Amino acid sequence: MKSRGPARRAAAVLACTLGLWGLSACKGKPDSAPAAEGSATPTPTAAAEQAPSGHGPKVVSGPGYNPECFAPWKKDIKYFQWTARKPPFRVALVNGYVGNAWRIQMVKTAKAFAKDPAIAPLLKEFKVVSTGTDVAAQLGAIEDFINQGFDAVVTLAVSPEGFDRVIRLADKKDVILVPFDNVLDTDKVMQVNEDQLAMGRQWGEFLDKQLGGKGKVLEVRGLPGNSVDRDRHLGFREVMEAPGKSYTIVEVVGSWDDGKAQKAVADALAVHRQFDALFAQGGSTGAIRALLDAGHKPIPVATEAENGARKLIAKHHEQGMKGLSLGQSPGLAAIAMKAALEGLQGKVLPQMISVPIPAADHTTLKDGESFFSQLSDNFFTPNEFPPCGVNISGVKIMNESESDVK
Repeated sequence: MKSRGPARRAAAVLACTLGLWGLSACKGKPDSAPAAEGSATPTPTAAAEQAPSGHGPKVVSGPGYNPECFAPWKKDIKYFQWTARKPPFRVALVNGYVGNAWRIQMVKTAKAFAKDPAIAPLLKEFKVVSTGTDVAAQLGAIEDFINQGFDAVVTLAVSPEGFDRVIRLADKKDVILVPFDNVLDTDKVMQVNEDQLAMGRQWGEFLDKQLGGKGKVLEVRGLPGNSVDRDRHLGFREVMEAPGKSYTIVEVVGSWDDGKAQKAVADALAVHRQFDALFAQGGSTGAIRALLDAGHKPIPVATEAENGARKLIAKHHEQGMKGLSLGQSPGLAAIAMKAALEGLQGKVLPQMISVPIPAADHTTLKDGESFFSQLSDNFFTPNEFPPCGVNISGVKIMNESESDVK
């Protein structure tokens, strides 16, 4: 999201082809599948696809390890198990470009997580490299780390395709390769992402609860043509347009940008004057500011997780503003690292992991924990995932640099 790389849009579109969101989702009807239950490590069944040592993971039956954290993307997802080995391990993060706030924060988050007291003893070495937008450069960096004997490589891929060579090399060397955020068009590697359809549903359920089934809602969409925007929209509309609901929804485009969202909301207010609720996929700080600048009455808001939006919800809650803030977190890097470390120790994990969606609302927002008054408005706040044991403070993240670790 928010221009995290030109490959993200293509990767998400390809996800429909792969069935990562379910075939029905790609037709406009999101599919929901419960996460597998239980945390015991299963024994491969007789029918399980076996991979000899030195040739990648075995495909085994689920459920997998710690499903509260490593939830399977859908009910019929396959599970991987690598040969268990003892820590400490050598792990590398191979990023693409590092030219925006989300990418910079992601790199800083990974560095801070590597220093966490629960993680540091598992790491013999942790390296970070950002290769830019050239897929060949990224593939070369991954290949280099594999040949150096690293145990795992996590990556935010520049492209959803072209990784076959490094996947084969990783399997041959028993290296765990974990793409996150930008998924690949393959089921041959373990991947990590958040469920955008579920996120849209959660926003819709929050506003529906506040409004009681009827009202006039302003929906501020993201970047046109992007599958993240599409899936969030579909999940939201699934709730708001369900039988028995009576909502009038005015739709504008904010492109996940504060300035554009603020103007779009201001223009909508000039025409419609009053709304009963606001849903902003991104550019949330600007969208809320437009309401405040217009002197609009406090209304429920469903937003992304920019620090500025959470500051405003917390500040104006006493005047009646209620809000739910969900986010596509830069902390996905930490979850990918944790998945790699668990896989290296022989834990059974889903091939496609659906990360818990970090959330905060007007009743739980707390300065220094879920938002940070001393940090910039464009800081992405959700970097803690309690089900995964990932707890990284904003201060620790911002104390890190975005430079490579060589």
